[in-house]
Amino acid sequence: MAPRAGAETKERRAENGEAEYLRLLGDRIREARARRGMTRKILARDSGVSERYLAQLEAGHGNISIVLLRQIAHAMGLPLGDLVREEPDRPVELTLLIQTLSRLQAKDLAQARRLLTETFGAAVESGRRHRIALIGLRGAGKSTLGAMLAKHLGAPFIELDREIERESGTRLAEVFDLYGQGAYRRYERRALEGVIERHDRAVIATGGSIVSEPATFDLLLSACYTVWLTAAPEEHMSRVVAQGDTRPMAENEQAMEDLRRILAGRNALYAKADARVDTAGKTIEESFRELKAAVAG
Repeated sequence: MAPRAGAETKERRAENGEAEYLRLLGDRIREARARRGMTRKILARDSGVSERYLAQLEAGHGNISIVLLRQIAHAMGLPLGDLVREEPDRPVELTLLIQTLSRLQAKDLAQARRLLTETFGAAVESGRRHRIALIGLRGAGKSTLGAMLAKHLGAPFIELDREIERESGTRLAEVFDLYGQGAYRRYERRALEGVIERHDRAVIATGGSIVSEPATFDLLLSACYTVWLTAAPEEHMSRVVAQGDTRPMAENEQAMEDLRRILAGRNALYAKADARVDTAGKTIEESFRELKAAVAG
């Protein structure tokens, strides 16, 4: 039986993603070597990896084991994490700052954090307060209340899911089908970074699972004033179905139990928000009044 077209497309997308990453890795190794004034011959000698293999790797055509990559990183005096991460290279000043902080003892780190907070905390907090991010499960009212709040504040209303679709060039459901969970998380991170870069003021409705990705959620918490919109599990479900989306109930007799389990697993993460608004048993107007008070407070 011939493979389905969708399966072929997903496999092709995965291969393209791997090829793109290998090109990124090759560029990073070549640039790191050049910055250090190392010839390929010297890197081969110091790392124990053949010069021919290094040439393939720098051209983006090589596939390498984590052990050999560790040898290459050590030969250039680089942390392995800096070599393999998928994010763009850090600004030089940030790299130098991290190196400086890494040499401090624990007690000095605490003092350094206090000094940074005292110096830059007010500016960071001021910018953060002008970006309002709504978090919570589907059906909490993020889109409805977020649009109302944006209008009230005279700020843009942004649904992060739509930004992910623009970033990926396809519908949200297809992002998972074609690219998988890992790629979705990367698109989500890039979409959030783009929103933060472009908008000093905004109301952002996030996906319910954004709290599951530590780095992305930490970025959200540090750049936005976050409000957790919550309701009873039954209300979450009924609101989603009332919007015409029956997927949560499709072929899943345990949908409510699954929803309760998801909410229980994320409660501690959602609770990291700056404020919480419980919309359970309340009208939209009542919930909106509480949301405005939470933002003002």
